[in-house]
Amino acid sequence: MPQKAMRILIIGGTGTIGSRIVESLSAKHEVIIAGRNSGDINVDIADAKTIKRMFEKLKVVDACVCTAGTGFYGDYYSMTEEDMMPGIKGKMLGQINVVLIGKDYISKGGSFTLTSGIAAEHPAKNGTTVATINGAINSFVLASSQELKNDIRINAVSPGLVEDSFERYGHLFPGYNLVPMKKVMNAYILSIEGAINGKILKVYS
Repeated sequence: MPQKAMRILIIGGTGTIGSRIVESLSAKHEVIIAGRNSGDINVDIADAKTIKRMFEKLKVVDACVCTAGTGFYGDYYSMTEEDMMPGIKGKMLGQINVVLIGKDYISKGGSFTLTSGIAAEHPAKNGTTVATINGAINSFVLASSQELKNDIRINAVSPGLVEDSFERYGHLFPGYNLVPMKKVMNAYILSIEGAINGKILKVYS
C-alpha cells in the first residue's frame, strides 16, 4: 500500500540537514518550512510565544521535524552560564517546547522527530555545552514516548559529522568519521514514515 501523504512541518528547513529533509519528502508529502528568517512560516524556537503562534496558524500537522539550534563551543575553564544559555534556550528548551506546545496540534498517530547529535556520547573537545544539550534531548525523547497520547510518536535523530558540514565544522571534530547525508536522511524518514517510537536513531558512520 502506498505511503499516505502527510502534512509535515520542518523547523529549520533551510539549514544543512533541514533542506535535505525537505528535498527527500517534498515529492510525496506537503512540506511546510519554518525558520527564524526564512521559510513558509516564521518561528524562533527560543521564544515559546512564537512556537504557539506558529502552531495556531497551521492548525494541525501530521508530523513535526526540528533540526534548528546549535550550542557553544569554547574553553571549559572560562565557560560561563552566559555562554551556555543561548544553546540551552534554543536547541534544548526550544525543541522541548516544540513538543510540549505542538502536541495539541499533531494529528492522531502523528509524530515528532527532534535532532540531537553524536556529542551526547562522544563529546568533542571544548564541546561540553553541546554534549549536555544533546544528552538532554535524548532523555526527553525517551521519557516523552511514555507520556504522549493519541498514538503520537517521538524519536530523535542523532547524527555524527555529516559530509555537508565538514567544511564548516570539521575543525571541531578531528578524527571523526564523516557520515553520508543519505544515511542521515534515512533516519529521519524512518522516524517520520515508520512506526518506531522512543528511539534515538544514531547515525555515526
